This record gives sequence, structure tokens and C-alpha cells, in this order.
Amino acid sequence: MTDAPRYKYPLQLPASLKDTAARLAEEDGVSLNQWIVAAVAQKIGAVETAEAFLRERAAGAVPGDLARYLDKAPDMPPDPGDELPRRSWAGQGNGRR
Repeated sequence: MTDAPRYKYPLQLPASLKDTAARLAEEDGVSLNQWIVAAVAQKIGAVETAEAFLRERAAGAVPGDLARYLDKAPDMPPDPGDELPRRSWAGQGNGRR
């Protein structure tokens, strides 16, 4: 870690999650605090990387491209077991059929 300012955060974990994290920290040879900091940093990196990837991919999207692909799809019922669940509340569109 760096010499950046630190913030103390009173973290409340379910006992089972804390026990598992403590076991994994011990297996890694680090303190529980170090292990949690690394886990949070890893999660942040994964989310930010995915977000950047998706933004880059979406940047080249042209409105209407997806509709052209969908228009080429055959108009037939889904395979058994692939149906959308029925919604019981009003106002829910059921998409293309």
C-alpha cells in the first residue's frame, strides 16, 4: 500500500463472511485488514475495467443497428424452457415475440 491518507471505517460483516475472510487472510499470510483492503481494491478494479470496456464498445454503436439485427430474426416462439417469465404487474411490456 502507499503512504496515502487512511480512513477508518467501522465495517460490520456477518460472522460467516468474517470467518471465511479471516481464514483466507491467514492462508495468504496477511492480516484480515490487509486482505479486506486487497479484496475491495480487486472489486473496484474489476468494476472499473468492465465499465471502461463497455463504454468503449458502446461508443461505436449506431442507433438502429440492433433493430436491423432483430428484424432479421425469425418470428417464432422460444424453445421450451426459454420463455420469459410472466409478469403479474401492469405496465410491463413483454418485448418482441
